[in-house]
Amino acid sequence: MTLSPARVPATGVRRLTRTLYGYAFLDDFVLLYPVYALLFADTGLSLWQISSLFALWSITGVVLEVPSGAWADAVSRRRLLWIGPLLTAAGFALWVSVPSYGAFAAGFVLWGAGGALGSGALEALVYDELDHLGAAHRYARVMGRARAARLAGTVASLGFAGPVFAEGGYAAVGAASFLACVLTALTATRFPEHRVRPETADAGWATTLRTGLAEVRGDRSVRGALLLVPAVAAVWGALDEYTPLMVREIGVAEATVPYLIMLIWAGVTVGSLLAGPAERLGTGGLAALLAGAALALAAGGLSRSLAGIALVSLAFAGFQLAEVLADVRLQHRIDESRRATLTSVASLGTELVTVATFGVYALLGTDMAHGGVFAVLAVPYLVTALALVRARAARARR
Repeated sequence: MTLSPARVPATGVRRLTRTLYGYAFLDDFVLLYPVYALLFADTGLSLWQISSLFALWSITGVVLEVPSGAWADAVSRRRLLWIGPLLTAAGFALWVSVPSYGAFAAGFVLWGAGGALGSGALEALVYDELDHLGAAHRYARVMGRARAARLAGTVASLGFAGPVFAEGGYAAVGAASFLACVLTALTATRFPEHRVRPETADAGWATTLRTGLAEVRGDRSVRGALLLVPAVAAVWGALDEYTPLMVREIGVAEATVPYLIMLIWAGVTVGSLLAGPAERLGTGGLAALLAGAALALAAGGLSRSLAGIALVSLAFAGFQLAEVLADVRLQHRIDESRRATLTSVASLGTELVTVATFGVYALLGTDMAHGGVFAVLAVPYLVTALALVRARAARARR
């Protein structure tokens, strides 16, 4: 039977999205997540050594983020998406087979390299495949659901980690994490890839990077869309690391904290799933979304109550939605041949601003309650919302 032209794209979209959602879920289904810090401590590492490992992880991502994105534009993006999880798997195997500071450091370098290979390449592959199928308009909905699948993977890993650890200790959760990475790599091999080999492939990733940065310098709309990504994604992404401390500060029992964190993550999931319908929001709508989420964050942080936790959940839902929409704006404005490169540049900006936010939080947190710091760090979102309103007014005057 011959498929009609209308059904061929639908079949292609289903194959792409099913692969994407499975990949996203498995990529975050890592049972080591909630216990690897305990593994480091139980091996005898000091707090300074553990902190240095986290720093090494971040530095690896910062150093490799942009070159790996440029490489993804010069070679097969699908290839990088299956190589990355295998590097991470090798890192996890080192951790549980020869636990030591050197093995942990090597594992974080491998994990950081694996994450960098996928950053930019995934978004670029998905957008271009949807465009190939005539479905680029579905990108916001598809990526929103992919982020929800990642959150589901994280939540599932938290749920399974406890009983698996109780049964087999670090070796068991390490083996499960290794297996999840291998399954992620196998899933990545099913991604379709119809992109024509770029002319810059023979010149290498350095040429791709130079041409991508030239596009940013020469096109104001691309530059604005690129800067918007870290402006939206970085601060709330850093605050997420401190939510347990903020929740505990309201006086709930320790055993209640995970359930309230789940409430916050539920809001983030809802924000991801709303990305499709919300794509119709223009610049003014995005500004209003950011301003509303910022006010909810400030009010939630200052209230120090269960209602305040619900407001923080609402704020995080807004920020997650805005982050997806910012990525959509960027993808619509950049050229296919440099898509992974510029997406990685945006991710690098997010990493750098996130690290800076950690520093600001540490400074503010010495004299303020966690809820107060949350409220103060809502201000950058109000500034971003104002900048969007001014940019819209400037365009209207031209």
